[in-house]
Amino acid sequence: MKKALHLFSLATLLMLSLAQALFPPNTNIKIYHANTLLISPFSPTTQLSWEHTVLQMQSNDNARLHYLSSLASARPIVPIAAGMTITHNPSYIVRARIGTPPQTLLMAVDTGNDASWIPCTGCVGCSAASFDSAKSSTFRTVPCHATQCSQVPSPSCGGATCGFNWAYGGSSFSANLVQDTFGLAPNPIAGYTFGCIQTANGTSLPPQGLLGLGRGPLSLTSQTSELYQSTFSYCLPNLKSANFTGSLKLGPENQPKKINCTPLLRNERRSSLYYANLTAIKVGGRVVCIPPTAFAFNASTGGGTFFDSGTMFTSLVKPAYTAVRDELRRRMGNATVSSLGGFDTCYTVPIVVTTITFMFPDLDVTLHQDNFLIRSSYGTTSCLAMMAAPDNVDSVVNIIGSFQQQNQRIVIDELNSRVCVSREPCSKLVPRLPVRSGTFNAHN
Repeated sequence: MKKALHLFSLATLLMLSLAQALFPPNTNIKIYHANTLLISPFSPTTQLSWEHTVLQMQSNDNARLHYLSSLASARPIVPIAAGMTITHNPSYIVRARIGTPPQTLLMAVDTGNDASWIPCTGCVGCSAASFDSAKSSTFRTVPCHATQCSQVPSPSCGGATCGFNWAYGGSSFSANLVQDTFGLAPNPIAGYTFGCIQTANGTSLPPQGLLGLGRGPLSLTSQTSELYQSTFSYCLPNLKSANFTGSLKLGPENQPKKINCTPLLRNERRSSLYYANLTAIKVGGRVVCIPPTAFAFNASTGGGTFFDSGTMFTSLVKPAYTAVRDELRRRMGNATVSSLGGFDTCYTVPIVVTTITFMFPDLDVTLHQDNFLIRSSYGTTSCLAMMAAPDNVDSVVNIIGSFQQQNQRIVIDELNSRVCVSREPCSKLVPRLPVRSGTFNAHN
């Protein structure tokens, strides 16, 4: 042992002496370009021609662009499409890869729900597209004594597996709570907890399942909090867009740097939802007269305003909706107003109002006509695409729906307790270029 230490010490001294001989104290070490031809390690002599140098640098740049492009493609960015043209369901969808080997389903994106759920093979009342758990080597059920079982609505434990029941829209279903590998972005999530639907009733369920992006413990945001730091954003394309041109961006690194934000509020009555403090609404350039009680955040009733990707059209409490509607009608003068289904303010002439703005502290969300008018197939009729909330205590909320969120980047940043919005056109397919994602200035 002493002999080995002695040899190690001699070797160390030799290396230090060599380093001091080559690079004595206070030595200035020259740096040469890599394209310089070296005859010895320390003495450059011959330089490449200018043409050769430029061509070689261009080749090196191309290789680096491919490298940087591969890094960008590995970012957790998930394409979003309008389900209307693909699954014939009024929701926005993403491709999810579930199990090992992965099976692909088109799941609806819903910020108002927590637990994700999908139809499983053998489900009674489900669509033809389903997940076959028997073909996944990483599938397992969640037992009744697991913590997750207490985190689902109406849990039931008739057997060894945790089950639950849930209502969605006018439909309902029963499901087993299960775990499997879940892939959206390049990095799959092992042991992701979700519902495996066994029976379903009604027609309003997304046919291939739902991705819960709410604030509860079983949402994607909560289950990946360490990976994505409780931060995500989404841009929803136009309802008629047939391509996956929208995007769901996961994690803080992918979000716009220049964007206006407002504080995110938590309402314990509806703790899964993303509330913000709506203070006023402008029609055109005019702030309409709405009593403050229409926007009041109320923890006991669940009142207030929240953003929801699962609700199609914005719903406002009656005093707020009436004020917005009446101001639009006033500006239309004597033009004949009609109704269409649940929309009570429709015209067959061009609507003169060009913007409607929702005003929050430090944030104005400006809607252009494509965001607040719904038009007939031939463009002959345009309707105000908002409605009044029903008159009951469970609906005293203002909901900013997905139609009004089209072509807007909505950032949910729970880490810093804020919601941010900026205009971003994501309905058109743009060329895929090997460049870093840019930033967006808030549209006010």
